[in-house]
Amino acid sequence: MGFSAVIVAAGSGQRAGPGAAKQWRILAGKRVARWSLEALLAAGAQEVVVVIPPGHESTAAEAFVGLKNWITVPGGDQRHHSVIAGISALTCGAGDAVLIHDAARPFLNPALARGLAEAALQHDGALPALPMADTLKHQTPGGSPISTASREGLWRAQTPQAFRREVLEAAYAAWPNGETATDDASVVERAGGRIHLAPGDPRLMKLTYPEDFEMAEALAGASRVTRVGMGFDAHRFGPGDGVWLCGVKIPHGQTLIGHSDADAGLHALTDAILGAIGEGDIGDHFPPTDPQWRGAASSVFLAHAAALVAAKGGRVVNLDLTLICERPKIKPHREAMRESLAALLSLPLSSVSVKATTTEAMGFTGREEGLAAQAIATVELPG
Repeated sequence: MGFSAVIVAAGSGQRAGPGAAKQWRILAGKRVARWSLEALLAAGAQEVVVVIPPGHESTAAEAFVGLKNWITVPGGDQRHHSVIAGISALTCGAGDAVLIHDAARPFLNPALARGLAEAALQHDGALPALPMADTLKHQTPGGSPISTASREGLWRAQTPQAFRREVLEAAYAAWPNGETATDDASVVERAGGRIHLAPGDPRLMKLTYPEDFEMAEALAGASRVTRVGMGFDAHRFGPGDGVWLCGVKIPHGQTLIGHSDADAGLHALTDAILGAIGEGDIGDHFPPTDPQWRGAASSVFLAHAAALVAAKGGRVVNLDLTLICERPKIKPHREAMRESLAALLSLPLSSVSVKATTTEAMGFTGREEGLAAQAIATVELPG
């Protein structure tokens, strides 16, 4: 069945430690908020409104590249203000199911989302919940003696929480000004609604503190696969005063001839990444017969390949490039090349290798007629 959804991603995430807000941090190769959007779309969401901090539109566009049926709206000072903004932007009918989900819970199972949407049509609301397993201890902030609290009947509420749109809107309209809602179910409860508890998912953890991200990476890694691609490119020399290799201009008595800037290193790396994700080769995406690529910087090609990886929810993990030529000498420029590649793909320098070799004066490279490059790229993708 179809349903609509709101992802609440407007918080600052101060408890998550320094760095970007937690919804925009990278988790196993993609932004935290993208995990939830992908899951809701896979579950059958016909529209998703993502509520974001004002001014973060470009960040969201980068995070959700390649996905459809979503829009963003700016959030408010408190969570319930953001939820109201998200609901108001929906186009669904009053009796349709709406799921409200926190972006900080990335590991949403699409089947769970579908089940909640169905339950929302039978109840005032539905949410996934886990029974309290740990013993509970209570101590007031003033340091009173610790006491043991009963866990009987206690549940850990998760999101997404599902409601018919008319029920949720009416409940929020009746919510007292100045009070803070802990979740959407509490708003409906306050208005007299009865909430259905559905079985929760232990993997649907909430990212709150810095240590949570380490656990999330371990969970995400358990369902990832590693793919390897290989690329090769060669260009002949012609009149000129330098060659482009890995985005670095190297002074030389000749230049490399090609339709673009003839950066053999970037071409080989682009093909390696495309090969790892089964997306053909550089000529499929940037035909040499297309005049718009004449003289183009090859960094555009590499960025395109990396964007395709990101659109699949993956990440480039490692690059290993070998340049084959007698001249120019590569070693004096090798670190600059590594730094260039690391910057182009937002990789740590330790994940980028650039090497050089000769063919002992044999073949076209040995006769200094041209230069060749061979590359291997390692890519991590969802399993």
